[in-house]
Amino acid sequence: MAIIITDECINCGACEPECPNTAIYEGAEDWNYSEGTSLNGNVTLPNGNTLEADSEQEPISDEYYFIVPDKCTECKGFHEEPQCAAVCPVDCCVPDEDHVETEEELLSKQKFLHNE
Repeated sequence: MAIIITDECINCGACEPECPNTAIYEGAEDWNYSEGTSLNGNVTLPNGNTLEADSEQEPISDEYYFIVPDKCTECKGFHEEPQCAAVCPVDCCVPDEDHVETEEELLSKQKFLHNE
């Protein structure tokens, strides 16, 4: 499953540079699929949606840092544990019960994001 940042976030920013997929953004920040990945041009996401990888997406939170579930692999393929959770001083990076994925699915997503 993906990781989510709860509303207990203190906006310290420790998590953002640790994400190997650039899936973490500051609150109210627009984001896109191409940033931090190998995706470019028109892409079809694993969920079947097609879009332009560089197109700006709406922030998931306006108040605190957020993680884009479609870009989160729980650091599978990079690290043994989610790095955001490892560095969070208030333990607000937790499993997202709304985005449950197997290890195989997370590794497949990592390969998709980085054209491996």
